Amino acid sequence: MNSPRRFHFALIVCAMLAAGAVPATAVSFDDLFHDETLRIDYNHTGNAAEEFVSLDQLWRQGIWSGSRTNLIDDLDLGGYYAKIYDTASGKLIWSKGFSSYFGEWQTTGPAAEGILRTYHESVLAPLPKSPVIFALESRDADGVLQEFFRTDIDPNHWIVRLDPPPAGIITVDGFIGGDPHGCVDIAIVGEGYTADEAAKFEADVKRFAKLMMGHEPYASHRDRINVRGALLPSRESGCDEPSRGVHKRTALGCTFDSLGSERYMLTEDNRAMRDIAQAVPYDVLYIMVNHERYGGGGIYNLFCTFTSDNQWSEYVFLHEFGHSFAGLADEYYTSNVAYTDFYPAGLEPSDRNITALLDPVNLKWADLATGGELPTEWNKAEYDAMDIAYQEQRGAINGRIAELMRGGAPEADIAVVKAEGEKLSWDHQQEVDAWFAANPAANVVGAFEGAGYMSEGMYRSQLDCIMFTKGVKPFCAACRRGIVEIIMKYGE
Repeated sequence: MNSPRRFHFALIVCAMLAAGAVPATAVSFDDLFHDETLRIDYNHTGNAAEEFVSLDQLWRQGIWSGSRTNLIDDLDLGGYYAKIYDTASGKLIWSKGFSSYFGEWQTTGPAAEGILRTYHESVLAPLPKSPVIFALESRDADGVLQEFFRTDIDPNHWIVRLDPPPAGIITVDGFIGGDPHGCVDIAIVGEGYTADEAAKFEADVKRFAKLMMGHEPYASHRDRINVRGALLPSRESGCDEPSRGVHKRTALGCTFDSLGSERYMLTEDNRAMRDIAQAVPYDVLYIMVNHERYGGGGIYNLFCTFTSDNQWSEYVFLHEFGHSFAGLADEYYTSNVAYTDFYPAGLEPSDRNITALLDPVNLKWADLATGGELPTEWNKAEYDAMDIAYQEQRGAINGRIAELMRGGAPEADIAVVKAEGEKLSWDHQQEVDAWFAANPAANVVGAFEGAGYMSEGMYRSQLDCIMFTKGVKPFCAACRRGIVEIIMKYGE
């Protein structure tokens, strides 16, 4: 995400650099924006060393469900920032930090080898009343935002599309806490539900909305959260599992094996996802896949995915939303991931729940710490041995499942191995939870080494957390505060 890049400029006049823009001042929503949404679609292309953008299409869509007062994003989260400047004055009038599928691609081995990929992306912004300048910024090797794309947009031009949502979309109210303008509006977009499974989709939306509203810190802020579902029925149930030889015709094209990681499940059909989601007001996107396999994914201010019917689905639902909504980092570090150099050495990550501990005297969450020497001792070597052994067993079972499925083995034989994998996962987590409960540091808030895919040099705030291991368990102190910080930004 923060790997070195060489910047290409498209549709940009070099004299119009961001450094020359007028600084942000107080912005009046009603003076500058309509209560509507401008969707800006573009193609993002590159590899580990370079990136460039080409504008695709502009869309005028439903109400602006984001904040009308917090228009300038000061959170400093995400690998990218989208910014809108008023053309007449040069003043920054809106901004939003985010991460992207492309940004994750840049941290992979193939990208480092120079292989180019293109990802379709969208930015949602309030609809300006007058012409504006749209710019994108990306973080350089030092984590500093640098502008790499800029173009003029006239929101009143006939080229701005007014298409309604696709026909046949089914919408569901999962939980309504208040007016969209003052709430976090969550859209759960269904994937791999056929028309005959529409009732299941509705029940699943309500089930997971209830889970969220009963889990802290969401429960304490339920009057600031809305959850709605949007489903365009798919031709087939489920989703793609390429390494297992499974390919399905579905509305969003979700697939396991994203970026080469067998459990990572994403979609590259951004346009289809956005077209369906526009049927409801939304700030944040879930994709709920009608499947029983363990897996999911989450990218900050982009979307997150989870499957509906695995034994860990409730955990994945909450865990992945931590990524996509609050920019929380993964706290685990023993599982295989596709990334390399995700958190460059010597830089303090902006993620609220991990730290490089470059300055132990000024711990990121010092006001939450319960004291004691830093880093916090937690018998890491014993945990590592236990979890690494599990990861090896798990990998072997997943390999057997893939081999059986690709080879056309009988369903009964495949089911036996799948059940073996689910039991291994459950039993291991019970063992880990018991080990955590007996650990002297179980209730300590400090700095525990091992986080952000790194065994050494990165730290989390508590021994365990829903961002660290499986289970519907509490967020750690740093995560809870990070989530509340974001919720409050969506107020009027």
